[in-house]
Amino acid sequence: MKKKFLVLVLTEPSEGQEDAFNNYYENIHLDEVIDSAGYLSAQRFQLAGHVGENSPLPYLAAYEAEGESAQAVIDDLNNSRDQRQQSKSLNKKTGRIWVYEQIGPRHEA
Repeated sequence: MKKKFLVLVLTEPSEGQEDAFNNYYENIHLDEVIDSAGYLSAQRFQLAGHVGENSPLPYLAAYEAEGESAQAVIDDLNNSRDQRQQSKSLNKKTGRIWVYEQIGPRHEA
């Protein structure tokens, strides 16, 4: 049975590449991840405030995905990388990924 996951990706642009990074991520990368990895949705956020420890990177992409396990969701992303355009505007050395498994229903207003 497939489980639901939230994939959180923290990123930052390569030095001097913020405009190219934002264009690439918003207009190319998110849709390519949905198409190639089979994720359900994607949305970007930029750090706007914090309480406690500051986030190490300013940009967050949140993806909804389904899979047998967190590792399977990560494997879907990694195994489909060659189907996506890569950009030097994305600092690949500092990016981080966390995968959270849904444990309760969504609450909405």
